[in-house]
Amino acid sequence: MPHHTPLIGTIVAGLVVAFVMGAIAHRLKLSPLVGYLIAGIMVGPFTPGFVANASLANELAEIGVILLMFGVGLHFSLRDLLSVKNIAVPGALGQIAVATLMGMGLAHVMGWPLLGGLVFGLALSVASTVVLLRALQGADLVETRRGRIAVGWLIVEDLVMVLALVLLPALAGVMNNADAAGGANAGALLAPLLGTLLKVAGFVALMLVVGRRVIPWALHWVVHSGSRELFRLAVLAIALGVAFGAAVAFDVSFALGAFFAGMILGETPLSRRATEETLPLRDAFAVLFFVSVGMLFNPAVLVDQPLPLLATVAIIIVGKSIAAFAIVRAFGHPGDTALTIAASLAQIGEFSFILASLGTGLGVLPAEARDLILAGAIVSIFLNPLIFSLIVRGHKQEEVEEEAQAQKAKAKPRIGHVILVGYGRVGKLIADRLAEKGAHFVVIEADSDRAEEAEEAGLTVVRGSALEDRHLRAAGINEARRLLIAVPEGFEGGAIHEHARHLNPHLQVIARAHSDAEVRHLEGLGVPHVVMGERELAARMLSLCGAG
Repeated sequence: MPHHTPLIGTIVAGLVVAFVMGAIAHRLKLSPLVGYLIAGIMVGPFTPGFVANASLANELAEIGVILLMFGVGLHFSLRDLLSVKNIAVPGALGQIAVATLMGMGLAHVMGWPLLGGLVFGLALSVASTVVLLRALQGADLVETRRGRIAVGWLIVEDLVMVLALVLLPALAGVMNNADAAGGANAGALLAPLLGTLLKVAGFVALMLVVGRRVIPWALHWVVHSGSRELFRLAVLAIALGVAFGAAVAFDVSFALGAFFAGMILGETPLSRRATEETLPLRDAFAVLFFVSVGMLFNPAVLVDQPLPLLATVAIIIVGKSIAAFAIVRAFGHPGDTALTIAASLAQIGEFSFILASLGTGLGVLPAEARDLILAGAIVSIFLNPLIFSLIVRGHKQEEVEEEAQAQKAKAKPRIGHVILVGYGRVGKLIADRLAEKGAHFVVIEADSDRAEEAEEAGLTVVRGSALEDRHLRAAGINEARRLLIAVPEGFEGGAIHEHARHLNPHLQVIARAHSDAEVRHLEGLGVPHVVMGERELAARMLSLCGAG
């Protein structure tokens, strides 16, 4: 039996080369997406050396699309969208329209068909969620007003792209039939689209009526079984099963089915756990998706079509940004907000690749258009951190000072208080006991949902990572007596300890660990008190049975 099969070779080559290139990209402070796409180019048919199986890569990419869309649904927040709907909805729709028209204009100059131009323009109009969130987090803007507008804007873009993915196959079928028949009339175009919309409506109704009851019930049953493995399997079965069922029963895309499965699951209290349990597999298949996209890219486009490539990059970085800036300013928002939105959208990513792959597969998007989209994505993702740094961070100081003043106004005088890092399951229990005893403490929490939960409980909260000195100072690290590190990752706790002791050498630190290796690591860093859950459980059980 041969050990080297096409499937194994494709998976191994894709993941190994993606890891190497992704690590290099990370080292260069670029998005790992650039590394994954370059890895795909390296194992693709247009470069020398090992060539992965393209058909198998495409099938693996389908699973990646399903899990990507499931993740989008899990993180979809109607509340976040409604909080900025007055600017995000019209702004995103207007910007999509302008960018799509610019893309169609370039397509017309290139002599591509109308529908191909529409797909090309749509692919250039939508920004990458991964790149956007990384840029906002790096500039500490996620929880600001302009950060929320950018996220809401992207939610609207994602919804529009989901609708495009649903309608594109029907529209492509109509246009292909019309070309074969020598023309199309309005009736021939309208009937299939209405049929598709009715199928989508039927699927949505079924998910809202039945899915909202069955999916949470099934997950709660699995949770009560006590099996973590079964819970993880249940979440994956829901994501893949709903996506496949939507395609078979309602003839709608995998993407829509997976999106709705994630959105319904995201409304349940188990959404956070579902996200954590499925993240490794989602990340692995997402990497294979980006690798498969890179395999489609022909680097010859850089030499054969330099001017169209420049025009494509100009639409992504300049055209979209100017349109977004003008729209935000027209709605009366300040210049720093407009610049943040403009810089956030100056790139394209995962939805662009999904549209390009679908358009090429349907025969409506020329191969050279797909190559321009991929090249434009690589260039824009490469340049976006630099653009964001130059445009946004230079206009950030005033907002940071305002937020610092607000924190000072809200905070109570602190001397000898406790700082609690993490408001998860353990952190919440600690906070409850400290509050019962009337202790004065401050919570540092990076997760927005958990931070909001702590604020609703009446606690003093600093939003951000305890690995950053400014957040430790905002929590009063210099005046604190104790630091309780309740984050689940012991190695991260060690880094937090080093930052905190550098600012306050007399601080008493108590850290949490999950394994003997983490205990050794923390003790090696000089953490005086390390609590490991399994040891405490064993000691308590022995104590209760009189053997302690």
